[in-house]
Amino acid sequence: MRDDDPRLPTAPGFWRSPLRGTWFTSVLGLVLLVGVTVLFLTGLVSYAAYNPDLAPVNDQTPDKGLLGFYLFSWPTNPSWLYRLTQGLHVTLGVTLIPVLLAKLWSVVPKLFALPPARSLAHALERLSLLLLVGGGLFEFVTGVLNVQLDYVFPGSFYPLHFYGAWVFFAAFLTHAALKTPKALRAVRERHGDQGELTSPLPDPPTVDRRGALWFVGGGSLLLLVTTAGQSIGGALRRTALLAPHGWADPGGGPNGFQINKTAGYAGIDPRQTAEETWRLVVTGRGGRTVRLSRAELLRLPQHSAALPIACVEGWSTADQWWRGVRLRDLAALVGHDGDPPDVLVESLQLHGAFRRGALRANQVADPRSLLALRVNGEDLSPDHGYPARVIVPAAPGVLNTKWVARLTFGEL
Repeated sequence: MRDDDPRLPTAPGFWRSPLRGTWFTSVLGLVLLVGVTVLFLTGLVSYAAYNPDLAPVNDQTPDKGLLGFYLFSWPTNPSWLYRLTQGLHVTLGVTLIPVLLAKLWSVVPKLFALPPARSLAHALERLSLLLLVGGGLFEFVTGVLNVQLDYVFPGSFYPLHFYGAWVFFAAFLTHAALKTPKALRAVRERHGDQGELTSPLPDPPTVDRRGALWFVGGGSLLLLVTTAGQSIGGALRRTALLAPHGWADPGGGPNGFQINKTAGYAGIDPRQTAEETWRLVVTGRGGRTVRLSRAELLRLPQHSAALPIACVEGWSTADQWWRGVRLRDLAALVGHDGDPPDVLVESLQLHGAFRRGALRANQVADPRSLLALRVNGEDLSPDHGYPARVIVPAAPGVLNTKWVARLTFGEL
């Protein structure tokens, strides 16, 4: 068969849809230009929320080098900051899926075009296109799997998504630099019936390009409605049909709000958390150490804070009313009067990347940062971290460590 045989995907006549054209592709591309840029920026913000340079336990990305540059110390105000930024990241990513698929469909003939490279600029464009398509699919697929808590990919999601994001965005910037002027011109001049994307032998149209754009937009709107409620909360949570935590809050009563990992899933033995066996070990200046039972913790000054929990998967809770001992007060017990230092928090959980987590001094110092013993007027349930858990304003959910066993204050 010849390369121009219409039975081969390398032949222009193989692709018969009358919808393909410069205008249609340009509109989709400009939407992605804005959307993917916001995704990348909110992804960097999420990276900063882990305080990655604080301690190796918070960021275990191998060989990240300059790619792991640190932005700023993550603040504790406003308390809903991570809930907003990560909710935007996940919701926007899901909403853009129909736009991404439509854009890939509109340019698929170019992936098969021959010769592979007509010039250096064309070769650069083709290479960026391959990295863009592969990187885009990888990032969106792994992101959706993470949101759904389906960890079927090899390795850890965190470094895979981290490196994939840099590859994808580098290709995206290259492609945008080459194509944005042409896309803006195509949209402004409203042409698109001619060009390399237009089929020379189009089939009869069943819908025009504007109708196709409305179809893509409707798909995005449907995904927005069925996803956004997981981070907005309230009555809209029931509309989040595609979110793993989007249904009605689990159970009832004061502990009836979202749970990521249960005590059973984390391998917590009830004998470890029993009143007579569990002790919190707090270590501070000069190795000074105290061991506190839950009853002794309850006799210390108790404080309350209304804070949400927001997770990397994009889901969050409404504000819950937490009560317990301030982290800065526990630091003072072991010699850190005045400005408290950083703290390493360790859980009874035996496995998992975040069975240990580090908090920066500004997080420890915030008066709303608690070692929580109760929530909404009742003792913590086992699934919410009984006998004690950390709760910190604006921190990612995995750093609000449950089943706390040890606090080590000092330079990490």
